[in-house]
Amino acid sequence: MRVGVPREVKTHEARVALTPAGVRELTMADHHVLVEAGAGEGSSIADDDYRAAGARIVEDAAEVWGAAELICKVKEPTSEEFGHLRSDLILFTFLHLAAEPELTRRLREAGTMAIGYETVQGPDGSLPLLAPMSQIAGRMAPQVGAAALERERGGRGVLLGGVPGVEPGHVVVVGAGIAGRDAASIAMGLQARVSVLDIDLARLRELDEIAHGRLTTLHSNQWTLERLLAEADLVIGAVLVPGARTPRVISEAMVHGMRPGAVFVDISIDQGGCAETSHMTTHDEPTYVVDDVIHYAVGNMPGAVPHTSTRALTIATLPYVLRLAAEPRRALGEDRGLQAGVNVAAGEVANEAIAKAHGLSAHAVEDLIAAW
Repeated sequence: MRVGVPREVKTHEARVALTPAGVRELTMADHHVLVEAGAGEGSSIADDDYRAAGARIVEDAAEVWGAAELICKVKEPTSEEFGHLRSDLILFTFLHLAAEPELTRRLREAGTMAIGYETVQGPDGSLPLLAPMSQIAGRMAPQVGAAALERERGGRGVLLGGVPGVEPGHVVVVGAGIAGRDAASIAMGLQARVSVLDIDLARLRELDEIAHGRLTTLHSNQWTLERLLAEADLVIGAVLVPGARTPRVISEAMVHGMRPGAVFVDISIDQGGCAETSHMTTHDEPTYVVDDVIHYAVGNMPGAVPHTSTRALTIATLPYVLRLAAEPRRALGEDRGLQAGVNVAAGEVANEAIAKAHGLSAHAVEDLIAAW
């Protein structure tokens, strides 16, 4: 199969979908890999590294898209890439379609087989392709939040770790999934006071056992959220409903009740954000202020650390890429977890949460695979 790796065009997105190690695995399996020139530069990967691994370097993005049968990306196609979509193409990337009505429409019109990393499931129902990026975003959140808390950046001037004789900053993490757990771990490492909220008591028990009493776990409800947000220095939103639009559990009134100069980092923004005051930002302009609260809502946080995130992503996605490249229909037919990744195919939506977000009907994924 011809596998294409275009350069990412989203603002300040320096990741790339495959490393030379991934290219080598594909070429050893007799697949042809086309990489757009400069695609790996932001991740410290030179074109010559790809050539040495067996890839063909292509100067024009249109040629990569046009020649490939399977396109591997990192982020969802942007408007300048919509024209490359077609019915005989498999697109394998992060999609987050619940928050992308226009992209959903374009994928349906093109008839593309669109498989979203974020909804591919493991045998235990986990999200193996989303996990490494969730970990990175979670680990970054206390870092960017701590920086935004500095007075010169408009924050409260709080050092999260405090010093002897002065209390540490209070970090509230909303959501105890992968991103939330990693955010809490880093915040504890900074010696902040940490509270984690979730509606899933099993997750809270697990986190409590790991933390050995070094953080507070609380059941998430409106009363508790209002109370904790009012006393927090840094709030990290890490709410996730796989495939669906993130519920807005933090109201505008809750944000209004936060301390002036407090910081809110919304990791959930790819799926629409978990606060009524959230809207997506970029690495160019990562923050904005609502009611004297600094909001950080960059939609591709791991793109700021591409050296790490590109390699972590390829490790996770490569086994699926190899199987799709070998026999796509068989791979999709035999692997229920990979089937769960099919968001759109043959002009229809397969994922129920995405269909609901856009007022559409979901179709049986088996039927769409057969029709594609």
